[in-house]
Amino acid sequence: MRFHYAFQNIVNLKGNEKAQAEWLLSSAIVKLQEEEKSLHEYEDIRMKMTDQLQLEVENAASVAKIREIQTYVEHLDQCIINKLLDVRKANVVVRKSQSHLTDKMVDEKVWVKSREKAKDQFQHETNLREQNELDEIATVRFAMNAR
Repeated sequence: MRFHYAFQNIVNLKGNEKAQAEWLLSSAIVKLQEEEKSLHEYEDIRMKMTDQLQLEVENAASVAKIREIQTYVEHLDQCIINKLLDVRKANVVVRKSQSHLTDKMVDEKVWVKSREKAKDQFQHETNLREQNELDEIATVRFAMNAR
């Protein structure tokens, strides 16, 4: 007799939900990395523009040129502030995705353990039936040999 778990579809569903949660976490991590990369790019550009501004001031550039660079640096500062907010939001999404994945892993583990317990119980009952059949065969043989 073969083991059949009545709730196998639920076990499969929980496994699929866990896989989906893993995919969502992976996607959230990629998004976070993209946001962090973009932030670093803004910071690098700002540093270069600040250095250029300093160089222009030292070389006695026109006020218009200095003001142009300064305005661009201020714009970059605003972009950095906005990108920091995006990074924080992406971090929140990653943490939520991690929590969601943890919940799905626990949920799947509960159902897998339930299946394992049912299988162990089935195996135990099968072993008892087989042992009872062997005992009955041995008893019949003993009775036949005793005659």
